[in-house]
Amino acid sequence: MRPALPANPALYAWTLGLILFLLLAVSLSRLAGTRTKADYLVAGRSLSVVVLIFTLLCSWIGSGSLLGGAENAYRHGFAALWQAAGGWAGLLFIYFIAPRARRAAQFTVPDLLEARYGQTARVLGVLAILAAYTAIGSYQIIGGGDILHLVFPALITATLGKYMIAGFVILFTAIAGMASVAYMDLAIGLLASGALLAALPVTVRMAGGWRSIAQSLPATHFQILGDLSMMQAAELFLPTMLLMLGNQSMYQKFFSAKSERAARQAVGGWVVGTILLETAIVALAVAGSAMFRSGEVAGRPREIIAYTALHGLPAWLGALLLGAVFAKILSTANNYLFSPATNLVNDVFLRYLAPQASHRRVLLVSRLVVVLLGIWALYQALHTESVLAKALYAYTIYSAALTPVILAAFYSRRATSQGAVSAIAAGALVTFFWDAGAVKRCLPAPLAQRDAIFPALLAALLCLVCVSAFTPAPSREQISSANLSASPEKQVPGASC
Repeated sequence: MRPALPANPALYAWTLGLILFLLLAVSLSRLAGTRTKADYLVAGRSLSVVVLIFTLLCSWIGSGSLLGGAENAYRHGFAALWQAAGGWAGLLFIYFIAPRARRAAQFTVPDLLEARYGQTARVLGVLAILAAYTAIGSYQIIGGGDILHLVFPALITATLGKYMIAGFVILFTAIAGMASVAYMDLAIGLLASGALLAALPVTVRMAGGWRSIAQSLPATHFQILGDLSMMQAAELFLPTMLLMLGNQSMYQKFFSAKSERAARQAVGGWVVGTILLETAIVALAVAGSAMFRSGEVAGRPREIIAYTALHGLPAWLGALLLGAVFAKILSTANNYLFSPATNLVNDVFLRYLAPQASHRRVLLVSRLVVVLLGIWALYQALHTESVLAKALYAYTIYSAALTPVILAAFYSRRATSQGAVSAIAAGALVTFFWDAGAVKRCLPAPLAQRDAIFPALLAALLCLVCVSAFTPAPSREQISSANLSASPEKQVPGASC
């Protein structure tokens, strides 16, 4: 079915075009200052608290929330906040992790894994990050393509929209690296925060107020669990929390901070922004679902916020909201494309292939890798049906394979290289084979219907704890070499650049 045309298509077209122009201008403005590896990968370790807050916020809230979370809210109401609440719980722990991460002064999470656990952990870490982050990038491409199709239904198919978004994202990301990503996020974060918070009360009013919304939707939409079981809620909560705790994109922003203090202060603003915006997204989707319970959006509920912007709000506010959603999706795609590109450049090319490569060569290879990974993310986008299912798969493979060993690197002196390597392998393999159905076919129906997070996480934790218990403890020198136990006063910000 072809989507209905918005009331004022030219206004929406100009809004999207202006956003693309402004994002390109921001990227080009950072190009002149990108001359070295540290400039490209961690913005010269120069990001201020304000820039950190908005780049952290933008890297976290993207299509997973705006499409996957909105789809969940359309189907289950406010119980969809279980997914968002996992991130909020993770943020409570991150307040204490952020200074330790900045103290480590690395470029990537695999840098940290090698310093603490050795080369094999680095290589496996790179593979797990590539699998998870290109999957996350793929459904950002889906989201952007959906919006282009909704605004220009006669000109752009959903498939063509995916190709166009992939091209935009590759271009923006390749230009100036972390500086480009961070300062684009600052502009997008300000736009999106204002648009989402302004659109919510207007959407509720257009839907007839909360009383009318409650009368038109099932009562379960307004209950804590709704029509979800406790296990289903946990399967939304746990992968999100663990992804938040181990998120390389987040750690890379902390590595880019001016200081440990800036990293910790940024978390406070991130907490407030995340709670406000994710709650607003779910509430917008619930109000929109009351307005559009049937019709074309009922078959594609992930589009409910964009559809409400086009057909349920005054044109000026709808254009602003749609532009903010579009910009947020592009921003998140930039983050999750740039992060694995950093891994391949820093953790493979510079580590094993060309350790003495010049800055010029590193920048050239970095941009080529962004293009290749963008093509791979596009391929996945063209073969993905459910954004929510893809998001949970990506969250799980990262959460099970990497988060336990990352946290152990910061807080455990007993975790060993062998334990970490076995944990990464176990978490990734269980997730992959569970999702592919190879394991499910051998299990009773109740177990086969469960998501992979619990078996994958259990396998990883058992390997980490048991293998570490039966292998020699790491030496004090190995722990110190990871740069995690030294006092802040002994560290020189940016010394490893």
